[in-house]
Amino acid sequence: MEWTGEGLIIGVRRHGETSVILETMVAGRGRCLGLVRGGRSPRLAPFLQPGNTARLVWRARLEDHLGVFAAEVTSPRAARLMADRTRLYLMQMLAEHLRLLPERDPHDELLARALGLIDRETGEDSLGAELARFELFLLEELGFGLDLGSCAATGVTDDLTHVSPRSGRAVSAEAAAPYADRLLPLPPFLLGEGPVGPHGVADAFALTGHFLDRHVWTARQIAPPSTRDWLVERLSSAG
Repeated sequence: MEWTGEGLIIGVRRHGETSVILETMVAGRGRCLGLVRGGRSPRLAPFLQPGNTARLVWRARLEDHLGVFAAEVTSPRAARLMADRTRLYLMQMLAEHLRLLPERDPHDELLARALGLIDRETGEDSLGAELARFELFLLEELGFGLDLGSCAATGVTDDLTHVSPRSGRAVSAEAAAPYADRLLPLPPFLLGEGPVGPHGVADAFALTGHFLDRHVWTARQIAPPSTRDWLVERLSSAG
């Protein structure tokens, strides 16, 4: 068995004395792992870093085997990411999010969004909004998408201001009024309306964080990404 493709490196772990297990996201193939022989050598180790994109050739005797990667880095981003704490933490958080996906299950749109986030040239002012949208889409890809199209109580499609923390469905301002303290605020920018603003980013992260915790982190008994709290505070302040 053999295939060739480009993959975003999201993880590297030691294997034996000289090799590593490379974890990548590959268009059309999803999250793939493979052994890189000699991956800890001075020639390869500096390049096999999360955030870099590599041209990969995967070979194995059978399709369900771990397989062996031959890897050649084509987009060496890691050094630039490590020079900026926000970008470094962003990459670490994205890697942990992508690691939630089933192995070898293609999620090309999610991969494209991750690459768009780490390749951004603009400042932090809108990065928080884009990252919150990424988490919202991640929930959808994992099978826990929120229903933000209409009010759960009345069916109206406008003036949606809150989300039920149980059902994940939107609620209009009128229907939410008696229960607002028990509902999650729905930032208008997640519906493609209005400006972002720091409060909107904070509310968006609270919304996605609630459902990631409920459906993913707690359900799988895993901790949230260690960088997420720092990024949420930083990017909410930036607005």
